[in-house]
Amino acid sequence: MFSKVLRDIAKPQWIAIISILKRSTGMSVAELAERLKMSYMGVKQHCVELQKRGYLDTWRRPKDIGRPEKAYRLTTKINALFPQVGNALTIEILEAVEQTYGANASEKLLYNYFQKLGERYLAKVKGASASERAASLAKIRDVEGYLSSADYGREKGLQIVEYHSPLTEIAEKYPSACRMEEQMFEKVLKAPVSREETRASGLVRYTFRIATL
Repeated sequence: MFSKVLRDIAKPQWIAIISILKRSTGMSVAELAERLKMSYMGVKQHCVELQKRGYLDTWRRPKDIGRPEKAYRLTTKINALFPQVGNALTIEILEAVEQTYGANASEKLLYNYFQKLGERYLAKVKGASASERAASLAKIRDVEGYLSSADYGREKGLQIVEYHSPLTEIAEKYPSACRMEEQMFEKVLKAPVSREETRASGLVRYTFRIATL
């Protein structure tokens, strides 16, 4: 599936559009054209073709003033292009463990996974303050394929925002993994953390809000 998707979007402009949209909740052609330094019509033609192939869909995005504008976002068809953590095999293993050792066995395996992941992050994350540690953790996670970045604003506070999770299918089957991931963030950042998900078509945004004194 990965090679098929890659062949299907082999044009560099298409890959650039997909990369930008992946780090968003959807964008208009004008916004994409500005980011890509391309003409409006050039970007629109690429978006239309990607939509025909099933990689983009559209919706009418409300504006503060005037009529809603047409915007593009990714569909779930693009998921094969981004890293996963052997989800199919992992789920089969977790299910087999449940059948052999009981329902709690899979929870214990997931808990152990996040404990070890947290220990690995603790050994790598730098910084004394929560903001420094958040920036360090986001940098590590971004390299691992989570499309992660740390951000701070007066209204929204300190947060880490991620636009991909290799654990998506596992978390859908075992929702407790979301809470375990949240607890792992708290351990690494040494601060209370709340995890939120925002989904739209094939786009998803994970926001980890970090409480600071």
